[in-house]
Amino acid sequence: MGGTGAEGSGLALRFAKAGARVRIGSRESGKAETAAARIAVLAVSGEVTGHANPDAVSGAGIVVLTVPLVAQIEILKSIRDRLETGTILVDATVPLEIAIRGRLSRTLTLWDGSAAQQAARLLPAGIAVVSAFHSLSAEALAHLDHRVDCDTLICSDHVEAKATVCELAAMIPGVRGIDAGPLDNARLLESAAALLISLNLRHKVTSSGIRFTGLAAGGTRP
Repeated sequence: MGGTGAEGSGLALRFAKAGARVRIGSRESGKAETAAARIAVLAVSGEVTGHANPDAVSGAGIVVLTVPLVAQIEILKSIRDRLETGTILVDATVPLEIAIRGRLSRTLTLWDGSAAQQAARLLPAGIAVVSAFHSLSAEALAHLDHRVDCDTLICSDHVEAKATVCELAAMIPGVRGIDAGPLDNARLLESAAALLISLNLRHKVTSSGIRFTGLAAGGTRP
């Protein structure tokens, strides 16, 4: 979900280009259909369709949530009854202070510890929540003629789900998934994303990416 925004559209574009079947979700199905049609043309793929959020997740094995913090709870409540046991939900939410009219480069302290842990609390048992994709630049994702060349840290309490998301990340040329431990570490990933935003603002750049050299972890590719 969130495939109509910059980050979600970029990820959807890359996954579609890699040959995945992609469903774009939005609160308004018409908006999702428009985004899906545009992404299908860019990716030269007919496997991109647009749906209202509950329909987009129905029967999906992996759901990627790329929405602002202010929309996260509402959307999770709208889809949780349509998620099947065993579904992996990848949460890329960053709890930025701008949600309460604060600074874009600062994070909010959430009761659950992180946005991903908040998602895990709101979803039914049997849904594996994974925190990932915070460091991938929307601008870099949108340029199909360039490798993204960035690592993405991935954390979850579900080992198999982390390995699956690492494989998903590897579908994007230049992206490497790194196992960053349990879901409790999501607060660190989300804070790191806010730091990257702050650095981009300070240096007036529009894309970011980090390559962690010399690291190896289970479920990652070399």
